[in-house]
Amino acid sequence: MDASSTDAPAPAAPYGTPETPRVAVRGEARLEVDPEIARIGITVVARGSDRRAALADLTRRNTAVLDLVRSYGEAVEKLETGAFSITPELAKRGKGEHVRTYHGKVYLIAELADFTALGELTTRVGDLEMTRVDGPWWKLRPQSPAHGEARRQAVLEAVQRAREYAGALGAQLSALVELADLGAEDGGGYSMARAAPMAFAGSAELAKGAPALDLEPQRQTVYAQVNARFTMTPPVL
Repeated sequence: MDASSTDAPAPAAPYGTPETPRVAVRGEARLEVDPEIARIGITVVARGSDRRAALADLTRRNTAVLDLVRSYGEAVEKLETGAFSITPELAKRGKGEHVRTYHGKVYLIAELADFTALGELTTRVGDLEMTRVDGPWWKLRPQSPAHGEARRQAVLEAVQRAREYAGALGAQLSALVELADLGAEDGGGYSMARAAPMAFAGSAELAKGAPALDLEPQRQTVYAQVNARFTMTPPVL
């Protein structure tokens, strides 16, 4: 064995030593912040005994919804088709596969950052023929500063806790050994609006032009946790 390996310092014990004790703590933070994006689901349906006619109605109604949503320009950050279906309904009586009617459905998803436009858009979409609106669901952007602020506060709390434990022993923190991120995320993805999901279909009353809905954004919960290990000076016992 050479001299260099003989003189190498021994690795620190996993739980510290009497000369260099360790303290392990957890830091947590929970913030309540305003949402940044609202999401609505739009369902367009059509029904008819003729398959082509049902598809034509569905296409026309879907185009009307797309044109209306796109007319809001930059207020709409995302518009995408989630699902499409055309389903034959067989007659309950009689022999053979006799189709009674065809059911067509298109599901669209729209995300808006302009909550003023959101109330007007939901009303206008609900005014369209055979169209249903669900939502809104509120959320933060993945890169929202709120996530970073929650993590920062969690780290500050971990440091404060460790200092208090060390101070109770007449010691001081000397070095950070480990900082483990346990994850920081919003409160369960989308938060449902306080009101029940909206469902509209064309009606004589709505055809006259219903007023825009006054939607109150629901605040989001951002949560962060960290585990931290520090070394400290020998305690005064």
